[in-house]
Formats: sequence, C-alpha cells, structure tokens
Amino acid sequence: MTFKELAEEVLRHANRPLSSKEIWSLAVKQGLNVKLKSSGKTPEATLGARLYVSVNKDPESNFIAVGKRPKRFALKNESSNGARINGIAIPKEGSPKGSETVKQSSKSFLEKDLHPFLAHFAYHHLNCHCKTINHSKSDKKSYGEWVHPDLVGCVYPIGKWDNELLNLSSAVGNTSVKFISFELKKELKLSTLRENFFQTVSNSSWANESYLVAAKVSKNEDFINELARLSSSFGVGVIELNLEKPKASQIKFPAIHKGNLDWLTMNKLVSMNSDFSNFVKRVRIDLNSNEIIKERYDKVLDERQLAKLLDG
Repeated sequence: MTFKELAEEVLRHANRPLSSKEIWSLAVKQGLNVKLKSSGKTPEATLGARLYVSVNKDPESNFIAVGKRPKRFALKNESSNGARINGIAIPKEGSPKGSETVKQSSKSFLEKDLHPFLAHFAYHHLNCHCKTINHSKSDKKSYGEWVHPDLVGCVYPIGKWDNELLNLSSAVGNTSVKFISFELKKELKLSTLRENFFQTVSNSSWANESYLVAAKVSKNEDFINELARLSSSFGVGVIELNLEKPKASQIKFPAIHKGNLDWLTMNKLVSMNSDFSNFVKRVRIDLNSNEIIKERYDKVLDERQLAKLLDG
C-alpha cells in the first residue's frame, strides 16, 4: 500500500476533511500502517509531503485541500464534479450552471463591521445575548485558524421561568441554557463554499447550535442546493443579514440543536482566549443571580443606530 492509497482508505471511511496528522493517527488505529511499502523513520511527515505534492502538482490527484492551518484533505468526487463529504457532492470552484451573482452594497465593509448587525438579529430573533471573540487575544502557541468562532451567544431561560424553577433547574444541573456559535463572512458564494462551511463546522462543534452568517448570499442554483444539503447533513444553520433593512434579515436554513456541549473543546477555548473565558464567567454569574447584565455583552443597536453605521 502506498501513502496515497492509505490516505484514500482513511478519508473514504472518515467522510470528512482531515489533516495529515489526523489521517496518520486513524491509519495506525486501523492497522493500515503495517501495510505500507515504506521503511522510513518519519512516516507521518512523509504522508503529509505526499499529499501536499499530490494536491499542488498533480492535476489528476484524487485529493483536494481545504483550509490552511492546519490544511485538511478530502477526496474528490468519483465523477470529478467536486469533493464528496459525508456522501454530499461539493462542486469544484468556478463551475456553476449559471452566473453567480451577489447583490453588492454601495458601501464597502469588513467582516468586523457585521458584528453589530448580527448582535441585533440574534437578540431580536433568537433571544440570544452575543459576545465578540477577538482572535488576537488568543494564546499564539495553540492558535488555530479554524478554532475560534467570530461571535458566541447564550439563550437564557431567565425572564421566562419563575425564579424558584430556575433555582431548582440549576440544582439538578438542567438550566435549559443554549449556547450558539456564529461564523461571519462578508459573502457566501460557490467558489468559497467548502472552506467557509467547514471552517464553521470546525469551530462550532462545542456549541448547542451553530450558524454560518453573511451579508451577501449567492442566488446561484447550484450553490443554494449544495448549501442546503450541507446544512442538513452537518446541522449548521445559515443566516442572511440585510444591512439596509435589518428586519428583513432571515434564517435561510435553521440549525439543528445538539443536546450536549463539547466540554473539552470549551475548556480549550477558555484556556486560549480571554474573551471566551470572560463570556463563560459572565454566563455563570448571570445564571447564579437569575439576572442578565446586558451591558456585559455586545451592545444591541436599534435600526436607526445600525443605519448610521452604513452611512459611515
């Protein structure tokens, strides 16, 4: 068995993008490493090198690369129409059936400019209090491109439940708190769908619900079909923000709720990033006091204030 054959075997069963380190780890668990026709002392490094060369130098490669840090690999569709993840065909970049058009705003903006619009939507439509996560505050030694969400939020039962019931639920460890993770992009389109979507999958695994959010969403038929299938398969919701008419913002695809939180990943984020750590502390304090201190979260602007942001 060659290194590329080993990688193909692992990826075919994994049904998700994996780094070369993850591929090698699974190969060892599956006993595929003993089948390798190699006696090198650093097989894991050799595997990574073979995959990089295959993706970058071989036009007939069976692999595609997703992301950067770490770079992950997936298998192309057998029909060469794109990658196949969890049985879902993801088209190649630049190969839509029709023209891919995205309505452009007259004002240029950065992803960080979208945070107030998302905080407004999350509060009014999801009853969610949001907190921006500044990636620059993270421990650089353990930093990863696909680790941090852009915003995190919490939906509290406070204000809906009687205080006695809240105290009882806390005592038995069932507060009905919901954590939501948000990944923000300026636009969603076919050429960057794979990277945007799997970045969201990667950095939101800890939460009860996750959303991929953008102000511009392609209307291309192929794109919408693939986005719908990916959303259904991975449970990631999609929100389209309307910057000029915030009330017209909408959930295009709802997120699938997960009952359990990934505490190990949350612990990693807490140790890496002070914003996330402060968010977790804030949630605990508000739950203990049965009172939400809104000033400790991202400020929720009204539509008039949001309009001023557009005017510059």
